[in-house]
Amino acid sequence: MHPALSIIVFTTLSGAGYGLLFVVGLAVPAGLIAPSPGLGIAVMGVGLVLVVGGLVSSTFHLGHPERAWRALSQWRSSWLSREGVMALVTFVPTLLFAYGWLAHGAVDGPWGVIGVVMSLMAVGTLWSTAMIYCSLKTIARWHSAWTPAIFLSAALATGTLVLTLIVSAAGSDWAAIDVFKIVTVIALLLAGLIRVEGWRSLDRKAPESSAGSATGLGKLGRVRALEPPHTAPNYVQREMGFQIARKHADKLRRLTVVLAYAIPFVLVLLSLILPPVLDIIACLLAVASGYAGVLMERWLFFAEATHKVTLYYGAEAA
Repeated sequence: MHPALSIIVFTTLSGAGYGLLFVVGLAVPAGLIAPSPGLGIAVMGVGLVLVVGGLVSSTFHLGHPERAWRALSQWRSSWLSREGVMALVTFVPTLLFAYGWLAHGAVDGPWGVIGVVMSLMAVGTLWSTAMIYCSLKTIARWHSAWTPAIFLSAALATGTLVLTLIVSAAGSDWAAIDVFKIVTVIALLLAGLIRVEGWRSLDRKAPESSAGSATGLGKLGRVRALEPPHTAPNYVQREMGFQIARKHADKLRRLTVVLAYAIPFVLVLLSLILPPVLDIIACLLAVASGYAGVLMERWLFFAEATHKVTLYYGAEAA
């Protein structure tokens, strides 16, 4: 599949934002984050900016962005529509929780329940995004339980990275900061393991279709195209037939693991023993490296996917 920059930015930015909101909705009512107004503005502000920035980026992939609202009506059958509905509905508990925190300093009782609802809605939105791709039976690499696992774990890792940076910069409660760093390390380790094992599992998976099965001529022997169906590449070939060489994919996979998971893992661990100023710098570098790595991982997610329609354009298996 052709990696569209707008969708890559959308899934990674909004993923980090929803991951941050998920952790905040559980950590603040549990008393792990002091409900100070300044910290609330920073945490909720960054979370909303990431979510809104991602959602706005997604509209650039549409041929007619002004018609995007029509997709919301198909929520009964379309995961894309469900994602849009979930994204909009999630703003309700998010803004209510922010209001309770900032206007009244209240994060427990009913306001705490709203925070938990915000967390659940954030997970629901991330799940809907992942299911857009997981539900496509025509793309074997996406039609797998690994897809939602990869999306959710990457969102948790990047979200906790951003939250750890914010809480470290606030520096009000060092015990809580250490807790967040430990949670971040665990999230990075979990996301890295899921991503690597996902690659290994999908690489071992045999192709579901071939040129023979797609044309119904497989029983007669090996099937191959004698001539291309078009004299010039068309839209289907450009969007569905993007290919990346195996050796390049392997290099990018290794670089992804290093940038997205290994470097942030080490930096966050080091920040546990560094003095305050160096601690913040380490967390900032961890966020920068982690997001760069997740961008690369999401580019590979699209670039390595093969649509079954390519079987009619010369591909032997998909």
